[in-house]
Amino acid sequence: MSSEPPALESRASFLVSQLGLQSAQAFTAALAPLGLTPNRYGILVHVARQEGRTQQELATALGLHRNSMVTLIDDLEQRGLVERRRHPDDRRAYAIHLTPSARDVVSAATRLADEQEEAMLGRLTPDDRATLLAILTRMVAGSGYQPGVHPGLEQHGQESPQ
Repeated sequence: MSSEPPALESRASFLVSQLGLQSAQAFTAALAPLGLTPNRYGILVHVARQEGRTQQELATALGLHRNSMVTLIDDLEQRGLVERRRHPDDRRAYAIHLTPSARDVVSAATRLADEQEEAMLGRLTPDDRATLLAILTRMVAGSGYQPGVHPGLEQHGQESPQ
């Protein structure tokens, strides 16, 4: 006697995967007119939240190899979104800062992220949203991932969502 496998829609991992893929694709498409990818937006958010960190500090915070971070910062600098300034406490290091145009881009991208989140969670009550966020936060913490850092940032050629 063979038993049927459980329906995919009864599996949390399948549902999270569906929503994750949909979310990543939608966010990537939304950011494209701004000339950003999700991972570059993520880096800009990290810089905006703690300006003046060195490339090495950013690399450590994001779990990236320093060479990958240099490449990403080079790209953002060429786009006019970040600038390297001499670090006030270490003449050998550069502090990373957003440019004025980056502030506008980050603001616009954050509005898009807010709109996407509202579209995804709009049917949930505020209590359901808080519960979902608390559960997801516990699941991420239990998985060993760094909070606020997408695990695919370096693994997928630096074009994965952040």
